[in-house]
Amino acid sequence: MTTSPAQGASADIPIRKAASVLLLREAADGFEVFIQHRVSTMDFAAGMVVYPGGRVDAQDGQAVSEGKLDGAPLAEHAQQWKHTSVHAEGPEQAQYLAGEILAAARREVFEETGLLLDPGQLHPWANWVTPAGFPRRFDTYFFVAALRADQDPRHQTTEAVVSKWVSPVALFASLERGEVKMMRPTQRTLLDAMERGSIEQIISSKPVISSVHPDPKDSQSGNAVRSTEQHFNS
Repeated sequence: MTTSPAQGASADIPIRKAASVLLLREAADGFEVFIQHRVSTMDFAAGMVVYPGGRVDAQDGQAVSEGKLDGAPLAEHAQQWKHTSVHAEGPEQAQYLAGEILAAARREVFEETGLLLDPGQLHPWANWVTPAGFPRRFDTYFFVAALRADQDPRHQTTEAVVSKWVSPVALFASLERGEVKMMRPTQRTLLDAMERGSIEQIISSKPVISSVHPDPKDSQSGNAVRSTEQHFNS
């Protein structure tokens, strides 16, 4: 998601599929999430707190075609994405598209953190679509992933000044104090995880996800996230 509408931006701007991953680990007071602080010179999400992720590209489709997602629950993912554009081309194509998105999530996490997740660790969580009027538009698919004790993501992307683990409560306190900026999808996906409580409850919830199409006037991170933007049906 971009952070504000652009004057004169065309409604014909193509919508690119993207994937973003909430990496979670157990902590004394619940769980922590791995975040990145984007550099201020980026042309997308400049200075924002984000999760590892990026656009779906051709190599992700190739990974599906070549069977590189062995053991991935693609049929289950396609079912969870049934109220999104994954099913825009019909149910037969949905499983392939779900695979593309999953492959992108794995690739982006590996490129940005050095961590190669098992396909089965990635669980569909949310789908947000950038509204018309923005210079870039994304159909972004969010995943949650519970990390094992031996999995340790690193900061290795030039698109962020720092990557780190943080308590969700501490992160939202920083947001309230104006110390960080977070896009609405970043806020809402984490708030929904917090409402679930523990990592076990988050991973086992397996929501049926509905696409969120936010109002462009709500795009600034300082605006309160509305309850109607909750992304799934329990």
